Amino acid sequence: MFRRTVPLLVAVALAMLTSRTTAAGQSSRMAEGVSPSMLLSPPLDLAALDSTIRAYITAKHLVGLSVGVAQGDKIVFARGYGLSKLATTDTVSPQTMFAIGSVTKQFTCSLALLLQQDGKLSMSDPVSKYYPKLTRAGDITLLDLGQHVSGYRDYYPLDFVDREMGKAATADAIIDEYATRPLDFEPGTRWSYSNTNFIILGRVIEMAGGKPYSTQLEERILHPLGMSHTRFDPSRTGPDAAHMASGYTTFALSGPVPATPEANGWAGTAGAIWSTPSDLLQWDLGLVDGTVLSPASYHDLTTARRLSDGRSTGYGCGDGVNDRGEAIVLSHGGAVSGFVAQNTVIPATRSAVVMLANTDFGALGELNAVIVAKLMPRVDVPLIAGPPALSAATAMLAQLQAGAVDRTTLGDDYSAYLTPALLAGARHTLAGPITGLTLARTAERGGMEVTAFRFALGARPAQALMYRTPDGKIQEFAISVP
Repeated sequence: MFRRTVPLLVAVALAMLTSRTTAAGQSSRMAEGVSPSMLLSPPLDLAALDSTIRAYITAKHLVGLSVGVAQGDKIVFARGYGLSKLATTDTVSPQTMFAIGSVTKQFTCSLALLLQQDGKLSMSDPVSKYYPKLTRAGDITLLDLGQHVSGYRDYYPLDFVDREMGKAATADAIIDEYATRPLDFEPGTRWSYSNTNFIILGRVIEMAGGKPYSTQLEERILHPLGMSHTRFDPSRTGPDAAHMASGYTTFALSGPVPATPEANGWAGTAGAIWSTPSDLLQWDLGLVDGTVLSPASYHDLTTARRLSDGRSTGYGCGDGVNDRGEAIVLSHGGAVSGFVAQNTVIPATRSAVVMLANTDFGALGELNAVIVAKLMPRVDVPLIAGPPALSAATAMLAQLQAGAVDRTTLGDDYSAYLTPALLAGARHTLAGPITGLTLARTAERGGMEVTAFRFALGARPAQALMYRTPDGKIQEFAISVP
């Protein structure tokens, strides 16, 4: 974003449920030996998706929201909701442009990587090649900037436009102010989000490319991909203003009020792009299809950095990388004054979700997670005889609460494991109402269906893991605290 906003057995099993797929063969069409037909997600129910979005907008009191979804290389959903401007009651359309904040960073890293492909720079170049007077510039590379491991102080760590950002500033002035201070940490030893990194990287792109950032963005990305509703740092009073949403904020649970934007120069190459979901989906699909970057550049963009002690940052170059679910998920949020954005890509299913809101208090993570879950690859689990997993789990919990189980539904080993003493203990520890039982995810292990559940026992959150063989017998039912 532009602004920073169990028992061991069960814990390990749940982790394995969310770590089924590795990076191998999952990155894009550039990966060899991957059959797209094997990685498809079930078709979206668009009417249900629309209903979910409307309920979310009402619950979160958003002013306006624009949502786009691509599935299987095609844009299948692009709709606007609510108002783009409260003063004029203009509605959000799929063509309404929103500030995308730090989603801009994907574009900045990609432009740098394209220049590397051209031989005009190297991501291993030290910053000193371009800015020799910056702190430790000889020890920090351009890739360190894009991966947020430089140690340069972030100029925008707060969630409001402070007095400094109320006055226009040039990129070089911001760099001179924030990248000549002592480093926050030794380069490569920590990950710390810093917009300063991307202001420097943007200026390097201009120096190495010999053209303004906006020109290179248009020539190398926007025009080739047909992104006709995307602009870099457009004027809010210029010819694009009619198609630009107004941003809103709130204070102390107040209703939405107009947000004061950052003055010229402060968002810059760290967060000044405006766009629409449909345009950003074109960008996402272009990345996945290999039409934007070479395989080597795509790898640099989407491979998480390892710190000097071996830890993964979960962040590539301008893009977050989550490789612990059913498939790799690339995602980045954005927030500037009055706006929030979320761009998420699932390369394995050639799918993506883009959400743009003109309220900077409109957290989109919950809604994003619901939609992304529907775009994940089908999980190849065995066909199970007997009741659906949720029904079987409901019955099993009720039996454990009663301290007596139907042993005809259990595997022999698990039946033997559930001694009278264990059942008596469960009757005591599980006393109380069980509510909100939901199926969280399904996977396969050892030829069994493995299902994870979330629920509440009274006021306490809890989770369960159920293993069933194809004959429908429960081979294990483990309960823990999340």
